[in-house]
Amino acid sequence: MVVSLNGGASSREPTRFMASRELRPSSSDLCVGWLGRMDFPKALRLQEEVVARKRDNRSLGDELLLLEHDPVYTIGRTPDRSSLLGALHLPYPLFAINRGGQATYHGPGQLIGYPIVDLRRCGQDLHRYLRWLEQLLIQLLARHHITAETRQGLTGVWVQNRKIASIGIGVRSWITMHGFALNVEGDLSAFDHIVPCGITNVTMTSMEKETGRPFSVINVAVEFEEIARSQIARLRRTGNRVTAG
Repeated sequence: MVVSLNGGASSREPTRFMASRELRPSSSDLCVGWLGRMDFPKALRLQEEVVARKRDNRSLGDELLLLEHDPVYTIGRTPDRSSLLGALHLPYPLFAINRGGQATYHGPGQLIGYPIVDLRRCGQDLHRYLRWLEQLLIQLLARHHITAETRQGLTGVWVQNRKIASIGIGVRSWITMHGFALNVEGDLSAFDHIVPCGITNVTMTSMEKETGRPFSVINVAVEFEEIARSQIARLRRTGNRVTAG
């Protein structure tokens, strides 16, 4: 079951509908769906299927898969695995995957976003895409009076010296997969078993920790959907710089 995030404007409750990855599009030509809590291998297979379809048929719209993961560690395609601190001590499964970057943790309380975007429609500019993702997250956090920013030479989103969102992507035939993990609420101690993103002495934070308020991951997903739909055209304007707003 996939859940559409297009609920009533007043209640902001998601509307359930049955679909086999046929996610509801809008005038923005971006299909968005809430997948609930899903184990990592299943989500990876789903991404690979969507990427393969889009590679073979350029007329298919872009998709944004939003979900939570069961607890898991991942690491990107790098010979340097020092961020795992040996890995044998890890309390949850580890997957080596086709994204960039070092080790990170995914689990309940995080909003995971997998945009599957055809960069052939976006100027084939990977760095521009990364900056676009960062700005979407910064805009979302600003709605909750969390002042977030990027840091020179590092991918992701920060609140002062604390990291609140990680980004790691893979690209096949100019079609993106993987994406971002935004710490919304819950226990962050699983990060203590690794060097998150390979950054020594980094402090991980969350929306809950920054504000002292409770959050629902699915409600944050609804907000992220709104922002992504409003900003997808900006990404596709080749030659224009991606900025907030």
